[in-house]
Order: sequence, then structure tokens, then C-alpha cells
Amino acid sequence: MSRIRDVWSVNLEAEMRTIRDLVDSYPYIAMDTEFPGVVARPIGSFKTSSDYHYQTMRCNVDLLRIIQVGITLADEEGSFPQDAATWQFNFRFSLATDMYAPESIELLQKSGFDFARHEEYGIDPNDFAELMITSGLVLNPDVKWLSFHSGYDFGYYVKLLTAQSLPSAEDVFFDELNMWFPHVYDIKFMMRACKSLKGGLQDIADDLGVLRIGTSHQAGSDSLLTASVFFKMRELFFEDQIDDDEYSGKLYGLGQTFTSPNGMVDPGRNGATIAEREDRAVPLATAAANVAAAAAAAGIGMRDGRSGTPAPGSAGLGGGGGGQHVMGMGMGMGSLPTPALGGAMPTPLPAGSAYGPMSANAQYIRTSIVGGR
Repeated sequence: MSRIRDVWSVNLEAEMRTIRDLVDSYPYIAMDTEFPGVVARPIGSFKTSSDYHYQTMRCNVDLLRIIQVGITLADEEGSFPQDAATWQFNFRFSLATDMYAPESIELLQKSGFDFARHEEYGIDPNDFAELMITSGLVLNPDVKWLSFHSGYDFGYYVKLLTAQSLPSAEDVFFDELNMWFPHVYDIKFMMRACKSLKGGLQDIADDLGVLRIGTSHQAGSDSLLTASVFFKMRELFFEDQIDDDEYSGKLYGLGQTFTSPNGMVDPGRNGATIAEREDRAVPLATAAANVAAAAAAAGIGMRDGRSGTPAPGSAGLGGGGGGQHVMGMGMGMGSLPTPALGGAMPTPLPAGSAYGPMSANAQYIRTSIVGGR
């Protein structure tokens, strides 16, 4: 029997019953999501880079629909259930009507995604959220969630569970996150204590000798790899004991930036985001030469060792470009016209949307963000 079970609308309730029966014995939940890229960034002035990262995540999560969620169950020793350990939830998504970054969809298609099947048999997000709330996986202090560079992942989860847009303030988002997920460990954040580990999830797995089961850029396989990497890291670097005060509830790149007395970003005290600056320390000229075809995509990028958002100091951070303000925050929308991407983002913004045009001159250009690695 396959260790990874595909879940569609037809078997959603049956598989969630199975998970409910297992969660008490297997309270470690590793998760990953796949989503349709990054298509927007905020415009305005921000006191911290963390706030900029959060606002970028917020506007994209609010605009886009999740495509796939993977969860893997494990016990305290890192052992998995005997029959199936991983569930891959496939959501309803239409290439004709839903918004996405074309390059991200192309990568997912190369990883085996069948979007015709997603459109016909995909799970309704509200059905998934209703079953999650009663599953014992959330609102449960005995459950510990494992993730990798998971700001966007948990952004989509909070949106699903609340059926609302994300809060405009980052601290309110963390309040909601901690309510739904009392214990969260982000491997990328934990790597600050593991000086020998660098890069993305697959790089770390290779360094630790952890083998992947399944296909990368699929949420089930990525969640299973996340679980295996976490327990190997815990054994080798933490003596099988994680300090919750230090690591629980912390998401890499969010919520850890300090400000200097003058209210501006202190580049020397950026918490987790200092690692992001190291990750994305590629000059614009080099990035433009390498990914010129994607330059107008306005911040499409990847999470595998790269930042989740354009850098502070880019046009969007200083208030340049067009756009309108929503809930006190200006949001910009990339036009995305490039020959490589076949013209433009396939689905336009809804009529009357408060999101406006956005320039594509972000300081750092990322080439293929999807929810995987």
C-alpha cells in the first residue's frame, strides 16, 4: 500500500475519519502546501522587513487559492502509522478562472499535477476546513505541527480555517496562528542552531542522509520529507529535546525583525530575516541576467533557499509605483507581460478590485515560487 494517499472530494470524509482515529497516537503533524505562486506585493512604507514580508504574504494569500495540502502523521519517536502516513489533499482549482503565476503552474505540471482533475474532482476549501476543525489536528495543545519555511503555508491554513482574509496586522495573525496551532516548529527557523545546515529542504535532507519518498513539489512527498528531516535534526542537533520557548510558534522570516530607535529597520538585528538577506544576496544585475524572462513577473520566486518576498529597499518598500490602499496597506499587482510567460497573467483582477498596477523593478527577482521546495 502506498505511504501517500491522494484525497479528493469523493474520499475526503473517509480519510479525515482515519486521521481523527490516529491523531492521539501520532500527534506530530508535518505539513506542506502547494499554491499558485506569488503575483502581488505591497506598496507603501514599512518599519520592518518582517512587516513587509508579512504584508506580501497576506496580499497573495488573500488573492489566490490553495491547490494542495500534504500532512504526515508521526509519533514522539518519529515512527509513522503502519498503513498510510501521509495524506495529500487536492483542492478545486481552475486554470480558466483562478488567478496564478504561469511559471509556477508550469512547474507543478512538470511535477505531475493534473489540473483538469483538480477542476472536476477537487476538494471544496470550506468542506476541508469544516472537517479540519473537528479533526483534533487544530485547537489541540497536544498536537505539534512541523513545517519548513512555512509563512505562506500557515497563511493559507489560517485563511481556510477562518474563511476570512488574513489580518492586516502581523501580531494579530500570530495570535490566530497560535490559537489554531498551539505548537508549530519551522525547520528553517530551527536551522539557526544548526550551523552546518544550509539551503532548502532537499539540501538538508541530502546532508542528513534522509531519502525522499514520492515526487518533489507535491505536498504529500514534501510533508513526509519534512517529518523525516525534523526528527533527524532533533536527534543530531537538539539531543531529542526542542526548547519550546525558543522554537515553538516561530515562522522563518516573520515576526523576528527588530527596529532601531529611529523607527527604521536595523540591518544588524534582523532575527530570522538576517538569514533571508543572506539567501537573497544576489545583485539585481546578476538576477536580471539569469532570469530576464521572468523580470516582469514582479516577484515570482522560490522557497528553496530563497526569500519569500522581494527585498526591503525595493520599489515596493519605499512607496514607489502605482496601487491603492486596502485596510491601510497599499497593494500592487504585477502586469506580468513577458514573451516567456506567453503574455500576461491569465486571469485578471476582479472588476472594482482595490489592487492596482505594480512596477516590476523589485531589487531581487525570484524565478519560480510554488508551495514546494
